[in-house]
Amino acid sequence: MLRKIIFILLFVCLLPAAAFANAKPRIGVTLHPYYSFTKAVVGDGAEVIPLIGEGFNPHNYRPQPEDIKKCMTLDALVVNGIGHDEFAFEIVEAADMKGKLPLIMANKDVSLIPVSGTLDGRKIVNPHTFVSVTASVRQVYTIAKELGKLYPENAAFYRKNARNYARKLRKLKARYMKRITGLPSMEFRCATIHGGYDYLFQDFGLQVTAVIEPGHGLKPTASQLAKTIDEIKRLGVDVIFTEMSFPDKYVDTIHKETGIRIRHLSHLTNGKYTEEGFEQGIEANLKALTDALVDAQKLKEGQ
Repeated sequence: MLRKIIFILLFVCLLPAAAFANAKPRIGVTLHPYYSFTKAVVGDGAEVIPLIGEGFNPHNYRPQPEDIKKCMTLDALVVNGIGHDEFAFEIVEAADMKGKLPLIMANKDVSLIPVSGTLDGRKIVNPHTFVSVTASVRQVYTIAKELGKLYPENAAFYRKNARNYARKLRKLKARYMKRITGLPSMEFRCATIHGGYDYLFQDFGLQVTAVIEPGHGLKPTASQLAKTIDEIKRLGVDVIFTEMSFPDKYVDTIHKETGIRIRHLSHLTNGKYTEEGFEQGIEANLKALTDALVDAQKLKEGQ
């Protein structure tokens, strides 16, 4: 009987440790694309936890108490780290996790470029590396590699998942590249409302001619808007790509004054956190861009 009691006591004492050993890692992410990337890499082998909730603008976000509590439960955190999620570092510091929580810098292996076409001529690094298939694939591999260092027993699994996901993204890009392979070489000039699409345009060998928004989240004043319209006319822009959340009244004014066709792009950091969210968003952007290229060619042929 004594032996039986001792066995039961040992079992009960060891149960929490065993449960902890079998617990899935909790991998935090700061932005929607990183949720998709990380989920694709870890599959069901880890929990992917958004650091902040849905519906917030990461550019002007202020940490909340629940974010700090959540941060304290994470085993690692995937960050952009080059200007798009500064709130994350505030949260980590407030949670007293600086130096304790492993940070995976998604852009560690990405070749960074500046924001193109700023009307004031400023040169700043473009942090929107995830609005691109090529740069996103690089980040997926980096996430897999860094997670493999933290959990070496799963490294091969992460690498395999990263390769499969990268293959899907490359096939998606190839499908839209095929749409424009037959187009003759032409000078395509575009303006964007938001300075977040340089990596997307780089995938197609293009460059943004002008960026309309004076600063992230700032709406142009009447004088800035007038200056922008004059500059767009002078540059001979073929199409204007507007950000989904940019007020229609500004877009309508620009279209009315210039007559230039408007198309929509998304910088992919809003809505629900889903595994397929990045693929859906980037495909919509690829379609919008290739539609614009095809239409621009038709207009030039009709002149």
